[in-house]
Amino acid sequence: MDTRYSADPVRYLRMTTQELRDTFLLQNLFIPGSLCTVYSEIDRVVIGGAIPTKKTIELSSADELRADYFCQRRELGVINIGECGTIEVDGTVYKMDNLDALYIGQGSKAIQLTSNNPDNPACYYLLSYPAHKSFPTKQAKKAEAEAVHLGSDAESNKRTIYKYIHPAGIQSCQLVMGFTELAEGNIWNTMPPHTHARRMEVYLYFNIPGDHVVFHLMGPPDETRHLVVRDRQAVISPSWSLHSGAGTARYSFIWGMGGENQAFDDMDGIEMKMMK
Repeated sequence: MDTRYSADPVRYLRMTTQELRDTFLLQNLFIPGSLCTVYSEIDRVVIGGAIPTKKTIELSSADELRADYFCQRRELGVINIGECGTIEVDGTVYKMDNLDALYIGQGSKAIQLTSNNPDNPACYYLLSYPAHKSFPTKQAKKAEAEAVHLGSDAESNKRTIYKYIHPAGIQSCQLVMGFTELAEGNIWNTMPPHTHARRMEVYLYFNIPGDHVVFHLMGPPDETRHLVVRDRQAVISPSWSLHSGAGTARYSFIWGMGGENQAFDDMDGIEMKMMK
């Protein structure tokens, strides 16, 4: 498990491109046959990627957690961005098709991830926060998610937000999670941007075709920087930073939040005239 330490808005101003990437960008989460995890000191979030091939991948604890098993004091959200597979949680097997989500509650002990076809494997994105209350493990299909349509072709930000883990959907302690899918011909996400001082957020960009990239904007509105992000790479966004992006082609991204509350609309909007 890799560990990432945060930078405050003062240090952020003096960081080079490489320092920004080393601090906020996760480039190698998905390696065939492996489980890769990152522990961030920001709200103690764990971000992970798993691609099971011939062997089952078991999610176990790590020295950084000082726990007997991974979910002893944590809850976990998983979304499959690959081909079909299964996740077994304490003896119950969940079939995971593309873009299916699974919430795994605090106290769950045995978690195993598999692919139906090693040559076309599942690709599991994992997001975990500390939890002080246990909620039932529950699965959601894309068709079951709350879908919110936003934006317009004229503004190049027409998109659909799919909410999986949230107060009106799958119940959790503090995790909120879902994904956004841009419409054909649209490139902007979360613009106009916002911050939410009571929660941090992680973006995983996926379905970025070929050599295309997303320019992820971050920082305070009057001191923005950008990260060049490629397919299946993630960005850690601290609560003081806006989070928005524009791609050279259509893409999707998984968003996940944890912190003081779970109110999806608890955000502080930023007027375009404030952006620099």
